[in-house]
Amino acid sequence: MSFDPNGVGVANGNIFGFPVEEASADIVIIPIPWDVTASYKKGTSAGPNAILNASTQLDFFHPKVSKAYETKVFMTPISEEWMAINDRLNMEAAPYFSALETEGEEKASADYIQVINTINDAQHALSSNLEERTLSLINSGKICGVLGGEHSTPLGLIKALDKTYGSFSVLQIDAHADLRNAYEGFTQSHASIMFNVLRECRGVEHLVQVGIRDLSEEEFQLTQHDARIRSFFDWELNEARFLGKSWDDQCQEIINALTENVYISFDIDGLRPELCPNTGTPVPGGFSLEEVAYLLFKVVGSGKKIIGFDLNEVAPGPSGDWDANVGARALWELINTAELSRRQHAG
Repeated sequence: MSFDPNGVGVANGNIFGFPVEEASADIVIIPIPWDVTASYKKGTSAGPNAILNASTQLDFFHPKVSKAYETKVFMTPISEEWMAINDRLNMEAAPYFSALETEGEEKASADYIQVINTINDAQHALSSNLEERTLSLINSGKICGVLGGEHSTPLGLIKALDKTYGSFSVLQIDAHADLRNAYEGFTQSHASIMFNVLRECRGVEHLVQVGIRDLSEEEFQLTQHDARIRSFFDWELNEARFLGKSWDDQCQEIINALTENVYISFDIDGLRPELCPNTGTPVPGGFSLEEVAYLLFKVVGSGKKIIGFDLNEVAPGPSGDWDANVGARALWELINTAELSRRQHAG
């Protein structure tokens, strides 16, 4: 089937309506409809499908990537099995989350230990399945991306990359540090993803966090004492700008902290909350999408290699498709970043 980049997008089941199959794809997106550990607001499990539906509304010219619409990207089908497991566990966990607010964590976790253990077991299975799946794709020469769901979802992909690359860095764009050693009893909580990455992935030389503006005292102390972590806090970036430093100069400082191989983890709440009002834990402050895209393409322009990525925490909300529209455009920037890097490192 041909694709008309100037025509109306066709909903053919693939992301952006591109006529690409998995076997011929250079980039494979794996959607994970999961938000079980999200305790503040649910809805990110519906993010992948909402982004898929919104993706055909984009135009596919990109000023940084020649014939971007020829990018061979394929999104695997959204797992109905994992969506059903997610929905069931959310129902089972609802009384526990209510008890956390009324009884405190110590009593609630004791009363609902079976529910906590069931969710932990399910998340370990989810991560293991993703690791096995993506390791096979990476070994066949494809770049993998994860489309969440909550931020816990890409752990399996990052572990697969850890088995493939001797060393790499993680560029995390986020409002939150996600450095908690478990959260509310969940060992693979959305609030623990980067703690788990640092603990389980020996090849990760640096975790470079950008835009962090909501974290605990314990997390902050970890950023100060773990030499692998370089955090560009939102308040520091803003203060430097108020004193005249340009975003371009700040981006160069961020790039200088990265290794040659880079994994990008993009939590949508790294953006300003008006761009993603229905995300699970929105925080005032943050970036425009243009600022994030500028950073990503500057990373590629520096010669660094993008080895994988994720986009997570997009929730469509009760009405309208604004969050999904922004999410689809964020995913488009990530894919073009990965594609430009792939072209530069081909051969």
